[in-house]
This record gives sequence, structure tokens and C-alpha cells, in this order.
Amino acid sequence: MEMILVGIVAFVLSLLVSWRFKSKVTKYSQIPLRNGMTGKDIAEKMLKDNNIYDVRVISVEGQLTDHYNPMDKTVNLSADVYAGHSITSAAVAAHECGHAVQHANAYTWLTLRSKLVPVVSISSQYVQWILLAGIFLINRFPNLLLIGIALFALTTLFSFITLPVEFDASRRALAWLDNTHMLEREEHSNAKDALKWAAMTYVVAAIASLATLLYYVMIYMNRSRD
Repeated sequence: MEMILVGIVAFVLSLLVSWRFKSKVTKYSQIPLRNGMTGKDIAEKMLKDNNIYDVRVISVEGQLTDHYNPMDKTVNLSADVYAGHSITSAAVAAHECGHAVQHANAYTWLTLRSKLVPVVSISSQYVQWILLAGIFLINRFPNLLLIGIALFALTTLFSFITLPVEFDASRRALAWLDNTHMLEREEHSNAKDALKWAAMTYVVAAIASLATLLYYVMIYMNRSRD
């Protein structure tokens, strides 16, 4: 019962943090940068200042689809960020370039995360089915649930490894924005606020994943005692 309550709290917290983050993104998307630069401009300038010339900045469809792809070395910015002149555009573009800087410097946590991506991608396709089957068949095949728990543990581990990657990318982004005087004081403060709430979504996701993992562990332990 306790684990169910923890799961509910984690779910509600996740919704609240996600809502808060999206409200911040919307708010700062409506505040134009005084220097008039677009997200694309910001990204290309940050890459150049960090002596990175083999990474392309491209526009992708969707909202909040911004990401750095280490496989093809591209900073992918959603259309609003790519062409936008707002504080959100600057913060998001710089953050994604922070990942490019991590990649160029072989940042340990990013390297580890990248190595786990293929494994987690495969396991995530089957883990829920294995867990479901494991619960129904726990008395006959208890090891099936254990396999599901092990696979889900990889997902949880991935969530926690993602945390230092995201926090460090934001740190690099904000340091560059500050050192280059790219933003004025209030703009920098707003960009920091937006990135803080973006990071919080990853924190809550990791906590929720851990709570879910413990829930399945409790099921396995309780059924094993029966």
C-alpha cells in the first residue's frame, strides 16, 4: 500500500513539474531577446566559441523536440526555437550545444549514457510485457518477473545517469551565456529559471522510475513468500 501511495505522489508531482516547465517555456517564449539573435544564431555562436566545427544546427518538427544527436553530430532545434528570438530559444539552444561540448570533451556521464542507449531502447520495448506476464505467472515462473525487474532497473539506472548529463549541459550553457554577455542580467536570470524547471522534469522522472522499480520488487518479494 505504501509503495502505491509513493507511486501516486510521484505521478502527481510529475504532472505538476511538467505543467510548471511548460508554463515557463511559454512565458519566456514571449519575451524577445534584446540582441535579436535566433536560437540558430545562439547555437552556432556557442559551437564556434568552443571550437566545434563538425556539428550542424538543424530544425526539426514538433514542440519540445530539441536534442543533441551524438551519432550524426547534430543539434536539433524545434522550429520555434530554431527561428525564435526569445529567451526560451536562447536557453534551449545553448543547453543542446552544452551536450555537443560534452561530446567533444568526452564527458564521462554522456559517454556512459550513450553506451546504454541501444540496450535501454531494446529493453523498453519488451519490459512492460515481461513484467505483466511475470506478475500473472509469478507462482509458476518467478524468474520471469525477476527478469522484468532487471530490465526495468536498466531504465531506472539510465534515468539517474541522465541527471548529471542534463545538469552539466545547463551549467555549460549558462556559463557561456554569462561569459560572452550574450544576455542581459534579467534575461540570463530568466534563462536560468527555464533550464532549472527543464532539469526538474528529469529529476521527477528518475524518482518516478525508482518508485515503480521498488513497486515491482515488493510484488516479487511478497509473492515469493507466499
